[in-house]
Amino acid sequence: MSYHAKQSITPARKMLAFVFLFVAPVFPFALPPHDVNLQDLTIARSNRAQRVPLQPSISPLSTDFDDSPLPVIVWHGLGDASNADGLADTGDIINEVHPGTYVHFISANGESDDRSASFFGNVTEQIDLVCETLAKDPILSTALAVDAIGFSQGGQFLRGYVERCGSWAPKVRSLVTFGSQHNGIVEFQKCKGATDFVCHAANALLKSSTVWSDYVQSHLVPAQYYRDLNDYENYLAHSNFLADINNERNHKNETYKENLAQLEKFVMILFEDDNTVIPKESGWFAEVNATSGHVTLLKNRPIYQENWIGLKDLDEKGGLVFETVRGEHMQLKEKDLKRIFRKYLGPLRKDARDGLKVDL
Repeated sequence: MSYHAKQSITPARKMLAFVFLFVAPVFPFALPPHDVNLQDLTIARSNRAQRVPLQPSISPLSTDFDDSPLPVIVWHGLGDASNADGLADTGDIINEVHPGTYVHFISANGESDDRSASFFGNVTEQIDLVCETLAKDPILSTALAVDAIGFSQGGQFLRGYVERCGSWAPKVRSLVTFGSQHNGIVEFQKCKGATDFVCHAANALLKSSTVWSDYVQSHLVPAQYYRDLNDYENYLAHSNFLADINNERNHKNETYKENLAQLEKFVMILFEDDNTVIPKESGWFAEVNATSGHVTLLKNRPIYQENWIGLKDLDEKGGLVFETVRGEHMQLKEKDLKRIFRKYLGPLRKDARDGLKVDL
């Protein structure tokens, strides 16, 4: 990021600069997929050097076959990059389960190594760029539909993609999110001790009024899905991302509701032992009282009961799925990935295919 020479240095910028310099190396808030338990991933690494971009075995628009897998788009988590080895492993597993799948790894800033963009940037602008990029992709833009996988924060960003661009960018059939923060976070993560200064500084930034400044809300990615019921009015007034895509403000965007309700499946996967996402129940849209610890499940919340973003519509047609996997945040095992990919990815059923309308 570049700064004007005469730009004043406010306390907000000082705090953010501190986080910029030190938080990235030590805050794997969403442990990147290349940090998954690799002894459980049996992909032959000797094959990676010879890996070539995956192409579908037949055109996604073909009407002659029903067994051609839909393309898959993948958005990584905080601290990861679209060209990471772990994401390549994920693509290999998808193709082992569904041979011939075209897999596209999303880059939020249009570059091959976008790790910094997962920490620093304007999420709204990043999603706009992703929508435009996918709409121009010659394979994705001509497919009848695509499937989408979001790791950690990539999950709520893909949901934002569906809600904001689902009517004109590549249409998503199934959205699968792993440990995502759909209802926001109240902390970066639990600090290891009193001497974990960077952790305490980052949490202090979120807990301060500085988090609601326009500067922080347009520059620090995790701040844009920070949500605290004890400061709810400021959240509604200033949140750059989450309050909007959750339709929590008085004016409801009906397009968001319509677009999300058109999914065939919205699969939310929770890590049973997640100590990184706070609260972990955010992955299921649950509301957690940070003081008492009381958990209000999605179906008991207004966002569901009043159908703010189409979750009730999805549920009533059997499209809302709650799953759990064992382990800490993003500690994925190959057997779990294969089961999930086999169940929710793959070919488009003929009856569903015939019902899709695609503008070419």
